[in-house]
Amino acid sequence: MDSQLYRCDNFTWVESGSSSAITGTLFAAGLLGNVLALILLTRPGLRSCPPGSPPSVFYILVYGLAITDLLGKCLVSPMVLATYTQNRTLKELVPGSRNVLCQVFAFFMAFFGLASMLQLLVMSLEYWLSLGYPFFYQRHITLPRGALVTPATGVFSLFFCSLPLVGFGKYVQYCPGTWCFIQMASKQRSLSVVGYSILYATLMAMLVLATVLCNLNTMWNLYGMHQRLSQPPRSVSKDLAGFRGRRESTQALQPLEALDHFLLLAVMTVFFTICSLPFIIRAYFGAFTVGNNRNVTLEEREDLRALRFLSVNSIVDPWFFIIFRTSVFRLFFRKLFRRSLINGNCCNYNSCKKDAESNQ
Repeated sequence: MDSQLYRCDNFTWVESGSSSAITGTLFAAGLLGNVLALILLTRPGLRSCPPGSPPSVFYILVYGLAITDLLGKCLVSPMVLATYTQNRTLKELVPGSRNVLCQVFAFFMAFFGLASMLQLLVMSLEYWLSLGYPFFYQRHITLPRGALVTPATGVFSLFFCSLPLVGFGKYVQYCPGTWCFIQMASKQRSLSVVGYSILYATLMAMLVLATVLCNLNTMWNLYGMHQRLSQPPRSVSKDLAGFRGRRESTQALQPLEALDHFLLLAVMTVFFTICSLPFIIRAYFGAFTVGNNRNVTLEEREDLRALRFLSVNSIVDPWFFIIFRTSVFRLFFRKLFRRSLINGNCCNYNSCKKDAESNQ
């Protein structure tokens, strides 16, 4: 039976030996990051767009992502902390509710995880289009369309994550009894249970792959821009001519600013992939490796670790997309790389000067 795979599904007390320290730390970090992000977004002087100008599409997308992540943290984490405080599992936290709170918690986990991933992909697409296809971007990517992204991703996630509530897929309680999520393994090989788990994991994998590809392409464009803008003054004007037609924020990029964006996307892509892959791997592993030799305790620990990695996405989002884009953090990167950039320009200038003298 599937109850053998999920020991804590019928537990009424939180399993001994577990601690709320990690959950509390993740909640505090997510709450602080998203609240700080929203504060920064409401201060025109700290936005990436000039003061007095209308917000960019990217700004609208970031604002929607910050609200989504903050709402997810505020709805999910307090329930986990309450289970530790009262020493009762989610199914028993509210007397008489039985499985309702567990279903709600699992739905929130699946919903906000998918909605945030969809918004991250849209943001990557927006930035990629603004650099690679500026004319298409200016014609088709508008503020009203950008404002529709958060509601649209919410509607899709609402529909998709409601399927287990109507019979396709199943939400179960995981050890130590403080969280519920999609059932990822079934000894009966239930088509609905395994099918929904694989479907959710496949959708997440496709979103991760598409986001990584967009970010890699964007980083390549930024690297090329940085190389062109770092050329000696004689050739800069020719290279800058190739960037006409891009949006104002991209058109005004200086070498160090292009380097800021390159580093931001590089670090973000690495962390995004690291945080997302564990859950995808666990979902496929649980669907195809159910057997009698399965170490249930070890599998439960791996499932919990994968879920925590997935929840880290909503913590690092505001730091990467907003706080690291402010002038304070950009100043740090510029001081770090200014000397190497100046040395590189001097080398390029000296080499060009020697070539010119040798040709005379």
